[in-house]
Amino acid sequence: MTDLVKIREVTERYNIPARTLRYYEDMGLIESARIDGYAYRLYDRQALKRLEQILILRKLNISIKDIQLIFGAEGSETVLEVLGRKVEDINDEVALLRDLRDIILEFIEQIRKMDFGSDDDVKLLYERAAAVETRIENIPYEGNASKVNRLFDISEKLKKAPEVRIVRINPFKAFSSGADSIENVMGPFQEWQEAHNHLVKKMIYGSPDFLSFEGDKAVWIWAVEDGVTREDVAPYELIEFEGGLYAEAMSVDGDDDIRNRVYAGILKWIEESGFELDERPWHRSMGHMLNPSEEIKGALGYDQMDLYVPIKIRERK
Repeated sequence: MTDLVKIREVTERYNIPARTLRYYEDMGLIESARIDGYAYRLYDRQALKRLEQILILRKLNISIKDIQLIFGAEGSETVLEVLGRKVEDINDEVALLRDLRDIILEFIEQIRKMDFGSDDDVKLLYERAAAVETRIENIPYEGNASKVNRLFDISEKLKKAPEVRIVRINPFKAFSSGADSIENVMGPFQEWQEAHNHLVKKMIYGSPDFLSFEGDKAVWIWAVEDGVTREDVAPYELIEFEGGLYAEAMSVDGDDDIRNRVYAGILKWIEESGFELDERPWHRSMGHMLNPSEEIKGALGYDQMDLYVPIKIRERK
């Protein structure tokens, strides 16, 4: 046992959580040793060397999926291919940042040409800045329109991937709009829900409600208090939501919705993780709008919406 290192010593030496070490092992990247009568995982020199390789590759933003490919391949071709793709990604980002710098410098030059000794010019600058805060396309811009369009394109591409976390939603009873048009769900159903808010289950973080889509139709569900019956929610449905595992990330209403960047980022995260989509009935992607006070919303400048994508642990082949 003298050549074996305890899991606690490994986590302290490399400054990583024990759960990360166990995750690497679950993904087949490293192996631990077990000794009869000893409950904890132990690691030999070969495992520590492999761990160091993993940590280096992760610092280079190499995905777990690509690390698996690298370790499973013979020779250096695979690692060179993976690193080559990473260099291409960095080159693309550098090019975008250069374009962004040039556009900002052009705007700076336009501002320099303004006469700040003139009250009219200062007022104009203030009005334009205020317009940016509300809706940038309303600015009376007389410059190069292609530059503005390029700025929008660059800023979209430079947006970072969303931070994803795994959550488990417990089963609950809910009343449902059923699959209906967006107009009816956001109209008659929402009005009915507001009139029957006493049926909604009260939670510390707000009412647990989720909105999902089926083609061109939407389904909105609201968790209800115990004892609510089908008669109480008529003419709408009373369902048993079975819950499950979800990959969750925050979106900003009006900027990203369930079909845009955040959703795509969650799917990419799932592809590179040890999970896969759970495509059973009722396991569909959903949105939950957080409803802070108008004061908080005003301070933020936007609504917050959490996106949930159903997942399950990927079966190892």
